[in-house]
Amino acid sequence: MSTPFPSHPKVLAFDTFGTAVDWHSGIAREVQALRPGVDGDAFANAWRDGYKPAMRRVMSGELGWTLIDDLHRIILDQILGPFGLADLSETQKQHLNKVWHRLDPWPDVVAGLTRLKSRYLICTLSNGNIGLLTNMAKRAGLPWDCILSAEVFRAYKPDPATYLGVAQVFDVAPAEVMLVATHQDDLAAARACGLQTAYIERPAEFGAAHPKDVAPNPANTLHAKDFLALADQLGG
Repeated sequence: MSTPFPSHPKVLAFDTFGTAVDWHSGIAREVQALRPGVDGDAFANAWRDGYKPAMRRVMSGELGWTLIDDLHRIILDQILGPFGLADLSETQKQHLNKVWHRLDPWPDVVAGLTRLKSRYLICTLSNGNIGLLTNMAKRAGLPWDCILSAEVFRAYKPDPATYLGVAQVFDVAPAEVMLVATHQDDLAAARACGLQTAYIERPAEFGAAHPKDVAPNPANTLHAKDFLALADQLGG
């Protein structure tokens, strides 16, 4: 299920949305509270579906550098009408857009990170902006040593500048960094930059009605059910 360690990493860099926090449940719950009767499951996935196309607009140069908070608002404005939410007030729209700051961690995350933190440097490596990630960590009790974001590097994953940037920040070799994520494309891009990789199973990332394939990929350094299992494997 995993390849042998080339060596233990010094830095663990974590994807956040889906890996550390449950975006689907949080968004579905808040939009349904705002407007009972809305299909929260479909709304959450529609909002997330706009994420990569919006980032591509920045990466192609169509848009200048744009924070994820602002990209989230662009996508939100596009989907409000189809879900019958076009009549929300501007205050309601702004509050809903900040739901990404208020996401709950998966049940294993805080305890798993606390164990891993005792042995490794732990940081985020997320496309979320610094303010978003800081608010999320404060609310959810996520004990990061450092918050790194696409905002720091002015590049979104999977740009190599993000993965290599972690190594540069901590003055370590890329092979001494391990990316922890539940997205195989993210991990593949990290491996291409020389990082170690750990896949985390989050079968309900897109909601219980849409189970995700979490089969192991032997190209990853490690494969773990959750953060506690990762701590078991890494000795944290």
